[in-house]
Amino acid sequence: MENTATMETLALYDKYVMHTYPRADILFVRGEGTKLWDAEGNEYLDLASGIAVCSLGHAHPAITAAICEQAEKLLHVSNLYMNEQQPRLAQKLIENGFDGVCFFCNSGAEANEALIKFARKWGSDKG
Repeated sequence: MENTATMETLALYDKYVMHTYPRADILFVRGEGTKLWDAEGNEYLDLASGIAVCSLGHAHPAITAAICEQAEKLLHVSNLYMNEQQPRLAQKLIENGFDGVCFFCNSGAEANEALIKFARKWGSDKG
């Protein structure tokens, strides 16, 4: 860990980021597909998919283009309002996965809360 960028980043983490997770002192600077590179140029295989948020890989050209295209139009809209893409995604999920309707939420906590409420309702309806 001799790289200046790594040392500077580590100092910023130590000063400004709460130490809630054990952290390896590796500074990832680039990703492509399933591979990551650190500031020293070492290559790694990302077996954790960015802990499940990069399951389609890093820097895929088609995904990058789609994100850039959407970001130029509209980056985020609360679930309190409509947007053109959400019902289209729901349609694809229902047509290709399961019967019913989709529930889109804003966080993992909201998703877990909804799961508990849906389970209680289902159980109550079943007696």
